[in-house]
Amino acid sequence: MTPRSDYKPKWAREIERFLSIKSQFLLYGNVNDVYPASLGGTVATLGMADYLKELLAGKGYALMAQFEPMAGFSLLSGDGEMFRRISGERHDRDGAQPCSLEKAADVASKLTECADGHAALILRFASRIEDLYEESERCAFFYRMYRLSIESQPRVSPNDDPMSPKPLFNPVFWIMDKENDLPPWFTALNHRIRALPVPRPDNEIRNCIIEAVSPKISGYHELDSDSRSANLAIYRDQTTGLLAGEIAAIAQMARHEAIPFSRIGDAIRRYKLGIQENMWEKLEPEKITGAENFLNSRVLGQEMAVRHASDILKRSRFNMSGAQFSRYSQRPKGILFLAGPTGVGKTELAKAITELIFGSPTHYIRFDMSEFSHEHANQRLIGAPPGYVGYDVGGELTNAIRQNPFSVVLFDEIEKAHPRILDIFLQILDDGRLSSGRGETVYFSESVIVFTSNLGMFEQSPGGDKRAHVTPEMPYDEIALNIGASIDDFFKYRINRPEILNRIGKNIVVFDFIRHATALKIFDRMLGNVLFRLDDDYGIKVNFEEDALRKIKEAVCADLSMGGRGIGSNMETVFMNPLSRKLCERTRFDAPLVVRGMAKASEGWDLEID
Repeated sequence: MTPRSDYKPKWAREIERFLSIKSQFLLYGNVNDVYPASLGGTVATLGMADYLKELLAGKGYALMAQFEPMAGFSLLSGDGEMFRRISGERHDRDGAQPCSLEKAADVASKLTECADGHAALILRFASRIEDLYEESERCAFFYRMYRLSIESQPRVSPNDDPMSPKPLFNPVFWIMDKENDLPPWFTALNHRIRALPVPRPDNEIRNCIIEAVSPKISGYHELDSDSRSANLAIYRDQTTGLLAGEIAAIAQMARHEAIPFSRIGDAIRRYKLGIQENMWEKLEPEKITGAENFLNSRVLGQEMAVRHASDILKRSRFNMSGAQFSRYSQRPKGILFLAGPTGVGKTELAKAITELIFGSPTHYIRFDMSEFSHEHANQRLIGAPPGYVGYDVGGELTNAIRQNPFSVVLFDEIEKAHPRILDIFLQILDDGRLSSGRGETVYFSESVIVFTSNLGMFEQSPGGDKRAHVTPEMPYDEIALNIGASIDDFFKYRINRPEILNRIGKNIVVFDFIRHATALKIFDRMLGNVLFRLDDDYGIKVNFEEDALRKIKEAVCADLSMGGRGIGSNMETVFMNPLSRKLCERTRFDAPLVVRGMAKASEGWDLEID
């Protein structure tokens, strides 16, 4: 779309249309942004006061004045002597001398009655009147302005063509944060006031600004028409939802940091994320190539899950996540939904991915979703809404991503969260962004999102009893089929959120039970950790006779129903507790201890140690 240089937003066109009908206008919403205006054949971005000045100048307004709480009056345009007669203020003053609301009402009355030419008054930062003035002064001011809105009459300017006079009001413009910042009685049933919401820039306004600022970026004119159009499309599509001032600021950043227009996407990413380095591009190719081997060394016996995770990492390295849906997708780098039995390595896989990418297994952000079982617990994630306690603090999730957008974000046991909490994932998984309670937007486009779940492990019988839905005796294909069906049932029918399941897509990975061969490897790793700690901290070495080690291993790995965590718990009971008792009975450890046997008595396990 080629923007028109004379394009005006809807609220500006309404002002022009109602200047002969309405005496006061209430502008609220996105009033602190910039707006495109045609000046001398070129498009410039102007603040609200300057934009209104240019808008009304085209309608023959000769005088524009501005009142700001605690700063008083200033002249925006027009005859300075005329302004002095009306307001009693010098036209060359910088507007930094406060005046009372009583005087403000006097000046407003004189401006609306001015017969020397069309005049207008802008009440800037009007939402702050309630904070900065006493109640009695405010009430008197609002009453006088209310009466003024009703009693004002449209006037003909002496400069108008006598054959076609234009009776227009000398309007007052209230610039507000919200419509209800004025007392309700002020606007209720007042046909002389027009309340106009000022929204975020629409597509045509964004086009106007982008067309205006892009030629100032280096390399713009050197591109051929196709490349230029493609990068303009990137600029437009990736700034959806941003303010006009932010769109212009991206161009300014590109100029300051010498980013050519051919890489405008990098400038947008830097602006959104607030950083220059792209951690994904810095990943060594060897790390990504060997991702599967590395993850398999950390997560034992889960080859299917590891293969899927490594594919996501390789895809993310080349920014292909979501590329099938849009050339400029802002979806997260990767999405994983890890399901299966407890203690089989789901959380460990998230830690391993974090270590592979960022060099440390603790660099991930974890949320235990059992803590979000109540509907209003989402305020912990995104922050309390305006007016509520904690509004100024922000949310745990939005704060964490704003501080470090390059993260692995783990949502543990997602099925335990309230269904309303899950709705926030619609925006994260589809658009890669989330708005906090304070209205700030954070971006997940550089993050890996990992969900874990125990869905499908149990089912409820018709009698209300809970029974196993999958068992270790089942082959993996049957386990994956049963758990997948349970996940479908949960999202589609139990919580009525099929759209979340649709956004997760084929990224559901079902973990297998810990099989005996895998349990032995886990045992060896855990035992090695224990022996290393004793040797490293206390210089205590422990050796095993072959038969004793075999018995310990069999006892520890006898029950695999609780997965790797169960093996760790069994090791504490079978080996670590009796070993600790034996160590406390000794005072010298000059020679290695030798475990020669083990036995189970009524009071527990015991070791035979020399």
